[in-house]
Amino acid sequence: MTRGIFVTATGTDAGKTYITALLLKTLRQGGYAAGYYKPALSGAVLSPAGFVPGDADYVCRTAQLEYPPEEYVTQMYKTPVSPHLASMREGHPLSVSQVADHVQRLSRSYDWITVEGSGGIVCPLAPRPDGGHIFLEDLIRLLAIPILIVAPAGLGTINSTVLTVEYAQRRDFTVAGVILNHWQGGYMEQDNLHMIERYTGVPVLAVVPEEATAFPVSAVTLSQWYKEMIFT
Repeated sequence: MTRGIFVTATGTDAGKTYITALLLKTLRQGGYAAGYYKPALSGAVLSPAGFVPGDADYVCRTAQLEYPPEEYVTQMYKTPVSPHLASMREGHPLSVSQVADHVQRLSRSYDWITVEGSGGIVCPLAPRPDGGHIFLEDLIRLLAIPILIVAPAGLGTINSTVLTVEYAQRRDFTVAGVILNHWQGGYMEQDNLHMIERYTGVPVLAVVPEEATAFPVSAVTLSQWYKEMIFT
């Protein structure tokens, strides 16, 4: 079993990378050996030094990780579409064995790995030889780690969050909690929080305001989250 959590979301642009970076920044500034991993990344930018994996680059700079960002990503694609489609255009599709090997290597350097998914929880990552696809859920099952769901705090989040939680739970995944991103407060967002907890049975672990520079939970508390999520 991998020691870590899997950060997914209710959809694209919910803020997975932003939340992942803040989680790792807080843990690492607290002295914890926390690492990062992203199986597949689309929309990599070409620079004079080669492709730059934007999401991983942001996380590495924010959390001050030791290795270059490409060391934390198994497959990078230039085309800014779903990884399965990008791999069909560019070649080198992701494989489950590559993910297992990469996470095993990273686990030698870190106590915990925070894995960042692509898009929402129903994200195809690569075509299979049999005509099917490798989905994000295949990697969650492979790594056997709990899920943290990032959701926007505003209008529409009740529907998307409840559906995401139910999808994960029907597949017997452990949903550790929800993080509400882009939090502005007010009666609607407070009600969204209440309704999500009531109709999923999953706790909203934190709310993160716009343009936060630190996660609103201490490193010690975060470390307890990771320990409880992983080892209980």
